[in-house]
Amino acid sequence: MDGVHDMGGMDGFGKVEPEPNEPVFHHPWEGRVLAMSRAIGVFRAWTIDTSRHAIEMMAPSFYLSRPYYEKWFVRNQNLLIEKGIVDADEVEAGRALRPAKNLPRGPFSLDDIDKVTKRGSFYRPAQGPAQFKIGDRVRTKNFHPKHHTRLPRYARGHVGVVERLHGTHAFPDSVASGKGDDPHWLYTVRFDAQELWGADAEPGSKVSIEAFEPYLEEG
Repeated sequence: MDGVHDMGGMDGFGKVEPEPNEPVFHHPWEGRVLAMSRAIGVFRAWTIDTSRHAIEMMAPSFYLSRPYYEKWFVRNQNLLIEKGIVDADEVEAGRALRPAKNLPRGPFSLDDIDKVTKRGSFYRPAQGPAQFKIGDRVRTKNFHPKHHTRLPRYARGHVGVVERLHGTHAFPDSVASGKGDDPHWLYTVRFDAQELWGADAEPGSKVSIEAFEPYLEEG
């Protein structure tokens, strides 16, 4: 979707200023939000693509004014309510108001942690041969979906060259929309920077993205 989160190639946000000796977390609550996210992920109530889409759906004024882990916290809260794991009045109260819901996975012991926190694979069996091969010129489709997509806006409608094939994977656009895995071939596609941003781009610079087959057509 064409939301404010898709900031690649946009002007007006200033330089990226790396923080010297930046800590892993700036505040203790950020670490707790990460831990909560990992714990919630154990139950596999939603996928990483659903998580990303939930952040994309936040109001631009909120998205641009809140720190990274606050967006994670609000995302978790919204999805827990949406999936019926907790209720909105419990969030408001800050505590459980009724017995916990039965979840499809668990309970777990400490001995299970390494196994259950390992992220599952997104590889899927190929449904057919790859349409493109390494070295092929391809053009990304110029589409503007209202749902989640992993094709950045700055790369749409441009010609690049296939660098790598990564096999077939669950298709994020479909998964985030609740339509199942719908596996597709995944490629790395390399673009000249001037193809993406015109004559003002740094000469000789290259940009590579990972692009699913439905994003591509012959170049």
